[in-house]
Amino acid sequence: MENMLKKHAEKLRFIIVGGLNTAIDFIILFFLVALGLPAVGSNFISTTIALMFSFVANKSFTFKDTGKNSKSKFAYFLSITLFGLWIIQPILITTTAYIIGNLGIPDSIVLFIGKIIATIATLIWNYLLYRKFVFTKDKI
Repeated sequence: MENMLKKHAEKLRFIIVGGLNTAIDFIILFFLVALGLPAVGSNFISTTIALMFSFVANKSFTFKDTGKNSKSKFAYFLSITLFGLWIIQPILITTTAYIIGNLGIPDSIVLFIGKIIATIATLIWNYLLYRKFVFTKDKI
């Protein structure tokens, strides 16, 4: 069991950071929607705030990255994350609303379902691409 935890420690840390990041995102999203802002605009704001937390937490905690080139790493991180948050998520949220929005389900539940689907998709997207392009083991 201990070997399995060591083998998957990075993934477990990513899940912890992802959970915190997702909580930040969801709380801000639903707060802004409750204030009357549109869902997609609120998602833009909530994901931007969560993105800043995510970079710092993933760099220092998840991947334990101490390498240089933080500016270039942030540029890769930003590109990968923004594509997930501002392209993948709105498409999935909108598609979910289109598919189940007319079933008599309250709008807040439809948004929640869409956001869950979008979050799962972007978490997978992010982990795979962060590991490959952002938080690589420096060869110095």
